[in-house]
Amino acid sequence: MISSQQREGAIYALTAYGLWGFMPIYFKQMGFISGEGLLAHRIIWSCLVTLIFILFWRRIPLIIRAIKNKNIMLTLCISSLIVGGNWLIFIWAVQHNHMLDASLGYYINPIINIALGMIFLGERLRRMQWIAVILAFTGVMIQVVAFKQIPIVAISLALSFSIYGLIRKKAQVDAQVGLFIETLILLGPAVIYLEVFSSDALAFTEYSSGQMLLLLLAGPVTSIPLMLFTAASQRLNYSTMGFLQYIAPSIMFLCAVFLYKEPLKASQLITFGFIWVALFMLSFEAILKSRQSAKTA
Repeated sequence: MISSQQREGAIYALTAYGLWGFMPIYFKQMGFISGEGLLAHRIIWSCLVTLIFILFWRRIPLIIRAIKNKNIMLTLCISSLIVGGNWLIFIWAVQHNHMLDASLGYYINPIINIALGMIFLGERLRRMQWIAVILAFTGVMIQVVAFKQIPIVAISLALSFSIYGLIRKKAQVDAQVGLFIETLILLGPAVIYLEVFSSDALAFTEYSSGQMLLLLLAGPVTSIPLMLFTAASQRLNYSTMGFLQYIAPSIMFLCAVFLYKEPLKASQLITFGFIWVALFMLSFEAILKSRQSAKTA
């Protein structure tokens, strides 16, 4: 029987992944500003919105504790650069009609997580995981060798997000506090970029009321899904979260093909096919392992 805590977790997870999946629609409306300018605004308003939630939940002591820890701050300095790069690549992909590549990147992401866990955390792969990794690698290599197309955007998104997750795993800091410090680190460069080096304005007087609203939404669009994801991860087991994470790239894929009419090339379809089979195997294996653990318990 499903507990109320699991039900809440499922609602939080579905909402978080749904928001992430539909996020490209938001970025598609931002053609009035460059990708770099949008990234700068996203950093500024995410920092402000995250600070509001931190004040509401009285987590200032956690921020002070993290800032005093040199190892945590060094880790967050590195992770802030990586997540900033990931955000910029994603914005560029959406604004330049590469949403399918973005979708592929986030499909590949869990498989790269498994590979990084093996390489850097000493985790041992089970047979099904090995097969999934090999299938995913084969799908990408077919696109590279047979069709002479390197899915740079997809690989960049998957690698950057996986490396970011690996680094944040070692940081030992609350997710929301970590996001605030990361955006705080990037805040100065973001403001300087808008004021000195960019034709995009920081002052709202340069934009229409509709454009102002869209820019302000960059904060909650970034922060709210992460908070929902954190709440879900505290209520659901790992295998359930792993299965639900495919919702976001699936929504992106459907939006790209049916809403924005991006052409689905044969090379992409073959790669997607290999990735989907690999992800099905991972999900099936995770469900079996979860049931075995439940029986043992």
